[in-house]
Amino acid sequence: MTPAPAHPGPRAPQGAPAAGLGWHAVELLLHRAPLLLLDTVEEVTPDHCRTRLTVDPGAWYAQADGAMPAWFGLELMAQTIATYSGHRQKRVNHPLCLGYLLGTANYESVLPAFPAGMVLETEAMLQFWDELTLSAFRCEISHRGQPLASATLKVLEEL
Repeated sequence: MTPAPAHPGPRAPQGAPAAGLGWHAVELLLHRAPLLLLDTVEEVTPDHCRTRLTVDPGAWYAQADGAMPAWFGLELMAQTIATYSGHRQKRVNHPLCLGYLLGTANYESVLPAFPAGMVLETEAMLQFWDELTLSAFRCEISHRGQPLASATLKVLEEL
């Protein structure tokens, strides 16, 4: 699959596109600051999406030490899946749609919190998709190639 063409329109500082991808996270998600957590969309293919975030010690989710609680990893995974969906919708000139998290299986994190300033890469790999817009993704959060958290998320898109 070739990358989506650059999308015309205003660019927001949050959600800068990956080199050559041409999309900002803010263009592919219905989320807006401060709920938009992703910094960049690194890659989208027919079967996966990879995003990046630097843990912001001043963000609304930050603990006293500036860390992001590990359970926020579920939201990073969900936003990465929504980015995958948004990219698919934009490629065919459809509006972004709502998505619903139906369930999570086996969320595990090796850390209780992700330290301030840590760069997290989240990947969502498509496991199942059907015509009724149900899907499942195996997700992983890593730092410099080291796995930190993983889960399987089941979602429903409202088309």
